[in-house]
Amino acid sequence: MGNSTAIKFGTDGWRGIIADDFTFENVRIAATAIGTYVLSKKDPGEGVCIGYDTRFGSQAFARAVAEVLAAAGIPVKIADRITPTPALSYGVRAHGAAGGVMITSSHNPYQWNGVKYKAYYGGSGKPSIIAEIEGYLGKPLPKAATPAKIETVDFQTPYVEAISKFADLDLISKSGLKFGIDCMYGAGRGVLAGIFTKIGVDFVEIRANVDPLFPGINPEPIEPHIRAMQETVVAEKCQAGLVTDGDADRIGAVDEHGNFVDPHKIFAVLLQWFLERKKWPGDVTRAFNTTKMLDRICARYGRTLHEHGIGFKYVCDLMLEKDILIGGEESGGIGIKRHLPERDGLLNALLIANVMAEEGRTLGQLVARLQEEYGEHQYGRIDLHIQDDLKNATIAKARAGVKEFAGMPVERVETLDGIKFFLKNPEAATKPNAAETWLLLRASGTEPLLRIYSESCSKESVAKLLEAAREFAMNSLN
Repeated sequence: MGNSTAIKFGTDGWRGIIADDFTFENVRIAATAIGTYVLSKKDPGEGVCIGYDTRFGSQAFARAVAEVLAAAGIPVKIADRITPTPALSYGVRAHGAAGGVMITSSHNPYQWNGVKYKAYYGGSGKPSIIAEIEGYLGKPLPKAATPAKIETVDFQTPYVEAISKFADLDLISKSGLKFGIDCMYGAGRGVLAGIFTKIGVDFVEIRANVDPLFPGINPEPIEPHIRAMQETVVAEKCQAGLVTDGDADRIGAVDEHGNFVDPHKIFAVLLQWFLERKKWPGDVTRAFNTTKMLDRICARYGRTLHEHGIGFKYVCDLMLEKDILIGGEESGGIGIKRHLPERDGLLNALLIANVMAEEGRTLGQLVARLQEEYGEHQYGRIDLHIQDDLKNATIAKARAGVKEFAGMPVERVETLDGIKFFLKNPEAATKPNAAETWLLLRASGTEPLLRIYSESCSKESVAKLLEAAREFAMNSLN
């Protein structure tokens, strides 16, 4: 029997272990809840768009969702091939669909798969929408007298045309730059390579084959999983390496020396360019666990910055309510409202190439300029896969009050999403315009996982704080 209690929608949908809780029966329960939600709002009209990534069983799971929805009288447009999540989201809006379902577990290890829900506006379902869908779990969905049509659709081609128009391809084509492209065995395979081939840009593409085991890595564009791209960029003398995750909605990068460029720096590079060169209007949003360099850039250009909880659905919520230029989260999900209220690793990769071409700088030079202008900001994160009792004890211990980490006194605490400690770092006094030092502990609501984040004015102090927090967590039951 399926188990609706095993299904919990997190920051961007439901994830589970394939053949454990992520089964066809549970996928149908999730699809039933989504269908009930769609029918509760209005006539389904153009119906629901469905896409799938390169994971084991994704296409078959997508077909199962399609059959549940069609049986209830909801028309379905299902992808004709492996499709990036942002292409599916673009398709939802372009087709005027009631919503979209993406079968993916994004950046998670190969054992996982998941269901993401995309709303009619082409972005993550708002928290209120996700809560409504969860409320329908386990409830029946009446079958229609006549099943609706299931139509196969190409979502990718119109999406590629859209992002190609958003970036200045002519400028990129004349730049003489060479790029590395790492698809991480994911759904972004061939997209950037196809665009660069068309405009005559030199590139080297790696890990573009379909392999649901993601051999040796998690398809997340951070260290250590981007090691192959780091080596390729140096060996092939590229000016940057562009990396997308399993469903291509997140971005990571590598500079010309093979150094990892984290999503915080990518966000900052794009923001600086939008404000300085494009002069586009709008506020900026960032999640609670992202770099405070963004605050300094916004202050310089007189832009309002909104800080919010962790998860792109909060970015999307603000984009629907306010005039937002760009918003993002720590894990590489960055969205630009004038394109879609959705994170898009492929568009952002294309825009990084655009910035490099316009500025006449390598990616490393762009990052160095930011560090010089706004002060050195270094960032780190570790994931502790620990049992719930230890995870919960760690959070309880942190809430009870902590005076210092790694010898650095706690100056203040914020609890917007997790527990963030701002620390007095003696090293900051030795550096001009030093970054604030902070440490964040956050327990996953859907997994036995504790994430620890830190930002400071040097890599050394970040490493010290992460290790101190790891010890704090592991000893929380003592």
